[in-house]
Amino acid sequence: MSKPSFLILIAEDDNRTRHALVTSISAAGYQVIAAADGQAALDSFNAAAGTIDLVILDVLMPRMNGLQVCQAIRQISDVPIIIATVLGSSADRVTGLEMGANDYIVKPFSTKELIARIRSILRRVPSPNAENPARSESESQSPHQMPSSQIIKIGQITIDPSTRKAYRGSHQLRLTEIEFRLIELLANRPGYIFSRGEILHALWGYDVSSAADTKTVDVHISRLRIKLSDHTKDPKFIVTIRGRGYMFLVQKEEQ
Repeated sequence: MSKPSFLILIAEDDNRTRHALVTSISAAGYQVIAAADGQAALDSFNAAAGTIDLVILDVLMPRMNGLQVCQAIRQISDVPIIIATVLGSSADRVTGLEMGANDYIVKPFSTKELIARIRSILRRVPSPNAENPARSESESQSPHQMPSSQIIKIGQITIDPSTRKAYRGSHQLRLTEIEFRLIELLANRPGYIFSRGEILHALWGYDVSSAADTKTVDVHISRLRIKLSDHTKDPKFIVTIRGRGYMFLVQKEEQ
């Protein structure tokens, strides 16, 4: 059973679907705020003043669509966001990820699948009532997840798991939680080629079921590269291994 301290905002304009989601997610142990359109969702998010732990946005909504709400939220918050898209709308999924969504789910979906996605994301988020903000998930980590709380120093990159901060030289990188966990995962094993499936399982907790799932990984890699000022044609940190996945380059020791 999930901790009731987690608060989830659901934005869905279909009354029946919205009520069903509220009922199911509440039964799973979460507190829920529901909105019937995009503007109401954004208003509720702003009114909650940083107490919302996760947002679920339908794409097709009146007043503001889910992608617009996602973009507006990302300007002020790194709260986890799940985008709900209709089957076949791969463009919406990619756009949502590029605008900062952490994950997407395809309609029609089962509430069981949605709750599994919610739990996967919130496992990495400390409860608002927790005294220590550091994550402690050693029981549920896979071999490719990050078991150490020690500072990682590799070339110009410094990663501090205890504070969830990463630096290139003296410059702190402004990373979302997913981006932090991604660079932490890769940098923990420089020279190792992570498949997209391994990254998806380590960061999101589920396996590849479609090409869109691997696109989720590609978009987050792209966003991380931008923040690292890394270039695909002459990479200093993350290199794409065609047909296999991604690898963090072994860095030369600084003199």
